[in-house]
Amino acid sequence: MSKKYFGILYMILSAFCFALMNVFVRLSGDIPTIQKSFFRNLTALIFAFIILRKNHIPAGWKKGNLKYFLIRSAAGTMGILCNFYAVDHLVLSDASMLNKMSPFFAILFSLIFLKEKISLFQISAVAAAFFGCIFIIKPSFINMELIPAIIGFLGGISAGGAYTAVRYLGSKGEKGPFIVFFFSAFSCIVTLPYLILNYHNMTLNQFAFLMLAGLSAAGGQFSITAAYCHAPAKEISIYDYSQIIFSAVLGFVIFYQTPDKWSILGYIIIIASAVLMFIYNNQKEKVKKC
Repeated sequence: MSKKYFGILYMILSAFCFALMNVFVRLSGDIPTIQKSFFRNLTALIFAFIILRKNHIPAGWKKGNLKYFLIRSAAGTMGILCNFYAVDHLVLSDASMLNKMSPFFAILFSLIFLKEKISLFQISAVAAAFFGCIFIIKPSFINMELIPAIIGFLGGISAGGAYTAVRYLGSKGEKGPFIVFFFSAFSCIVTLPYLILNYHNMTLNQFAFLMLAGLSAAGGQFSITAAYCHAPAKEISIYDYSQIIFSAVLGFVIFYQTPDKWSILGYIIIIASAVLMFIYNNQKEKVKKC
């Protein structure tokens, strides 16, 4: 199996893990977004530290890569905060969809900063996914969920920047577990002052749900880091949209949420884009072999 297909499998696994994370975040109830983010990343930090020690991976970065670690961590932290806010205020699948605009921006940022070449067809497929997103945001002055939707969209932009940095670091030989460890530590340090000044007491159930969110996040982070280390964004990022399917199913089963007809139309457009991208990449691979 080629590295590209491993990248696709890792991407789909990460999508499922992040869908689970959003479920646990919502189940944790009325806790400040920053507090949720801290405990989510604290769990991921501990998990990443164990992986580093177990596999004897050195905790350090290669020369010249520190600024990319910082970009990945700052953008990732902003992405998490925006996503968690959207999860608490929107239908679960809608919040996930807005966050999953990150593949569009990952491809755009990869083109601009990493100089990766992309075809007109790939641009069209991702643009179609972006168009589908409009049906979920439903921009209007009478939409009471407009602000959470915009925040969720900003989270997608931030996540796209973070994944572009991950792709760069992977191409420079940085190990996935250390990338996750650095990001988790950065996020905990940034959110700790707020937690000290504005800590809200939690029940045992709320704490447990946040720990489960952290474990799911760790699985998602390791998987998506591995995905971008195996293949460029233009070939695999579209599969990140599979999280919408997982989120829609989990949201319906657990929270009895049903997306409206416009959101469903958006999902169809986005899934169709993913299928077309998959077919395109397969045909392109066959032509190369011939």
